[in-house]
Amino acid sequence: MGHAWRFPLRVGFRYAGSSHRGALVAFISRVSMLGLVLGVALLIVVLSVMNGFDRELRERILSLVPHVSLQPIEPVADWQPLAAAVEAHPDVVAAAPYVDLQGLLMHRGKVVPALLHGADAAAERRISAIDRYLESGSLDALAEPDTVLLSRALAQRLGVAPGASLLVLVPEVNAEGQVVPRAQRMRLAGIFNTGTEVDNTLALIGLDAATRLRGQPGVVQGVRFQVRDLFTAPRVQREVIQGLGIGIYGLDWTRTHGNLYEAIQLSRNMVGILLFLIIAVAVFNVVSTLFLIVKDKEGDIAILRTLGASPAAIMGVFVVQGTLIGLAGALAGGVIGSLLSLGITDAVALLETLLGVQFLEAEVYPVSYLPSDLAWRDVLEVCAVALAMSFVATLYPSWRAARMQPAEVLRYE
Repeated sequence: MGHAWRFPLRVGFRYAGSSHRGALVAFISRVSMLGLVLGVALLIVVLSVMNGFDRELRERILSLVPHVSLQPIEPVADWQPLAAAVEAHPDVVAAAPYVDLQGLLMHRGKVVPALLHGADAAAERRISAIDRYLESGSLDALAEPDTVLLSRALAQRLGVAPGASLLVLVPEVNAEGQVVPRAQRMRLAGIFNTGTEVDNTLALIGLDAATRLRGQPGVVQGVRFQVRDLFTAPRVQREVIQGLGIGIYGLDWTRTHGNLYEAIQLSRNMVGILLFLIIAVAVFNVVSTLFLIVKDKEGDIAILRTLGASPAAIMGVFVVQGTLIGLAGALAGGVIGSLLSLGITDAVALLETLLGVQFLEAEVYPVSYLPSDLAWRDVLEVCAVALAMSFVATLYPSWRAARMQPAEVLRYE
């Protein structure tokens, strides 16, 4: 078997590296290889960016928002036993109390809406990664009376810095059905910047301050918890609620951010299909190139046949040549795509700085920068598919070359 392939490999390598080709054949050969390189590189870059968005959703956004929030129907004045009962489930990492309020922040005539999240500093640190993103201040400041931590986006919109005094307004409906705002003066104790959509609305206040603003001092809204595997959150939520045996309402991340996750996966699949079609077009160019090469090498084929080369050997020669074109394109595209994927985040950030333009706004996109996560499995799969498609594309032109009759060719030489 090795002896049978020695001749096709030897001649195929010589043809692939030969510079004695017509100008048109050489040009189309370069274009077909360039198209394959670009298709493979672009597909790897796009898959890496989609992987980056998926990673940021799982590791950044979902580390800041609760995997599951539980809100009992009856008021909860003593949240520790409830949190302990939730943490008894083997798949629960930790639980913490919360109070969420929709409110307004005011400072010197500027007003911005915000989600006021009341949290206990010690418990919140166990379930949230907000500590990592603090630019100033500390989460422990929430234990102090009437303090607030704001995102950098909200602080910039209000024009405030740490130490500034803010007026916090929370709407309340009185007995007559009128909306009467409940107001509280608070001190800005710190600023955080997560670089995600969370920054658009989130403001952290102490648990005691939140319960007072809610009009029920000492009564929390419920508990929220993180699970070990975020994709098991719906199941764990059901099991925890069943185990508690009390009237309780649950909300997991698949209902608050699940549409975002599905959109990322759908975009990844759709863009992947489109770029695979680009690779298919590039492979079609390989077919065209091989047909031209076969036409250019008609005389050589006829001579080889008269010297005793079998049709299978002739077919093998052009299969080898076409596969080498596909291999070169796939490898070059894989290397270029990998390098672009590794540097695209910094390159886009530098371009934003130079142009003074923010390409990704957290108000529109999940994160305010272009993430990238290169997966070598994707690189291998894309290169393997491109190479396999190139190999299949060589079969028909090579078969046509093998069927060529030497007498018909040499008659006109």
